[in-house]
Amino acid sequence: MLGAAQLSDRELLAILLSTGSREYSVLELADQILIQHQGVAGLRDLTMDELMQQKGIGSAKAASIAAAVELGKRVWAGSMDYRQVINNSADAAELLIKKMRGLDRENFQVMLLNQKKALLGIETVSVGTLNGSMVHPREVFKSAIRRSASTVILAHNHPSGICEPSEQDLLVTQRLKEAGQMIGIDVIDHIIIGEDTYYSFRENQIF
Repeated sequence: MLGAAQLSDRELLAILLSTGSREYSVLELADQILIQHQGVAGLRDLTMDELMQQKGIGSAKAASIAAAVELGKRVWAGSMDYRQVINNSADAAELLIKKMRGLDRENFQVMLLNQKKALLGIETVSVGTLNGSMVHPREVFKSAIRRSASTVILAHNHPSGICEPSEQDLLVTQRLKEAGQMIGIDVIDHIIIGEDTYYSFRENQIF
């Protein structure tokens, strides 16, 4: 019997779906999903509602796909050394580029550090559109408080690949920095990720 590594994307997805629909066999349904979302990478940040917009996908099938995607994210995250010390912006950017490269929508994430600047985790705060994402201080600092982080590094990607901060980026950064000061969690940098490059507010002396 072939191992999972030997199966194609459509075959792996078909296993998750278990059954087809009235119109399609399970493999045909898997094909339709992959075509609609430009391959498995397109499934990464889809919500349950977005998955269920696909004809033939109900709540059970959507839940199976969403659970598998989330499990994959956690396995990947678990392979990272969350005890790594982040000494500077370049250290942070190296991890963030690996995590955010190629995303087709703007993701806003927060890197959580303890008092010794050791990495506690990287958590997604919001997923927006190609034109930007909405970020609220409550969501940014919720995970930091839960994980007892001392400092945080803000991060988001520009799907265009251009790393220069926009006016909105500057305003959001200032607002979050002020919010962090009020609750005792320092925002020590904001890093914008392009394709293989980054822009650090700290390196550019905006902080």
